[in-house]
Amino acid sequence: MFLRHHEGALHRGTRPSGLFRSAAFLLFALALILAPVTGIGATVDVIRIEGPIGPVTAMTIDHAIDGAQESNAQVLVIELDTPGGLVSTTHKITQSILNANVPVVVYVAPSGASATSAGVFLLASAHFAVMAPGTNAGAAHPVILEGQMDSTMSDKATNDASANIRSIAHRHNRNAEWFDRAVRHSQSITSKEALDSNVIDFIAANLTDLLDSLEGRTVSLPRGDVTLHTTGAAINRILPTWREKVLGVLTNPNIAYILMSIGWIGILMELYNPGSIFPGVIGAISLIVGFYSLQTLPINYAGLSLIILAIILFILELKIVSHGLLTIGGAIAMIIGSVMLIDSPDPAVHISFSVILAVVGTVVAFFVFGLALAMKARRLPPTTGAEGLIGQIGTARESFESSGMVHVAGEYWRATTSVPVKAGDKIEVIKTNGMVLLVKPIA
Repeated sequence: MFLRHHEGALHRGTRPSGLFRSAAFLLFALALILAPVTGIGATVDVIRIEGPIGPVTAMTIDHAIDGAQESNAQVLVIELDTPGGLVSTTHKITQSILNANVPVVVYVAPSGASATSAGVFLLASAHFAVMAPGTNAGAAHPVILEGQMDSTMSDKATNDASANIRSIAHRHNRNAEWFDRAVRHSQSITSKEALDSNVIDFIAANLTDLLDSLEGRTVSLPRGDVTLHTTGAAINRILPTWREKVLGVLTNPNIAYILMSIGWIGILMELYNPGSIFPGVIGAISLIVGFYSLQTLPINYAGLSLIILAIILFILELKIVSHGLLTIGGAIAMIIGSVMLIDSPDPAVHISFSVILAVVGTVVAFFVFGLALAMKARRLPPTTGAEGLIGQIGTARESFESSGMVHVAGEYWRATTSVPVKAGDKIEVIKTNGMVLLVKPIA
């Protein structure tokens, strides 16, 4: 009897394990239910944009937005640090952000970073504008290069930029008046001032702080209102593809300019030294890649024409003795053309003046060196043809007083002399007359 009761107790004692399994299942189901609310299992895409804003930047951001939409990310965070960029590219990026079906956060970070010029437009267009402590934004006035625009065109460009950024700011209920001042008067602002002036939504010390601050906020997208659950979300950093890295390097105005210079120098070296092959191959590759790079940039054709003129002047220096005047003219034309080459009001996408001086100096040195070799070659005596025989030493094959055979430069020649010559005497060629040599005996 006791044994049976004990066995029953043992049997009943196994029941808690089933309860534990049931509790675990309930907790798991509860976690699945609460996951969208707490951010557990959610992802946040993060991409970093540094340096001037150009065509590759627009490509990178478009791909990031598409990827965030496909992966159903809670938000796409753009960590921004830029001095500005192309106006046309900036318009494309702001359009992509405004029409994105994923919330886009433009986060000016880390401390010391800035959103200058074109960066202000990106900050204004973001669904959430955020700055890290110690950052700044502003100075978005269109920079007009001297001589490129008159006052009327300058006013048109400024008014257009002002209307565009005010419209974007109104859409996100931000301080449109400050954005207008940033465009018209190049006004800049710190992160603390931006928060106090309703230019940004909040300040975040780091990415975790940013995601915690976004938790529970609602944003309007083309697909409808979305409530964010970013606390504890997994961070997915989007790195640029190898193609974007290569294009980012190639579309750098300084790199494009250097490639173009290497290209035509290599081609000219091949033309002056046919058969050397290596300069021609490198020059052709550099020229093609340089042309590709320049097609992504706004080119001023007056500047390009001046660079072509400079090349022509350098070539003429090798053909015409101008005592360096053509070289000086070519250097001046190349410097002016290089400064004018990129037709953009934003200095961030211009060719560095130090790079221009380095390239022009290299080109001038190359042609001066080539000119020195050419002048030296002109002063050398002829080494081929009949003229090349003058001064050569030979041997008389027979004795003669006026005409006879001599052996010069490995060949037999008919020769004349005004001084009798004996067989075996050393003779020197002093003149040629067709196929007949005028010689004299060497004492």
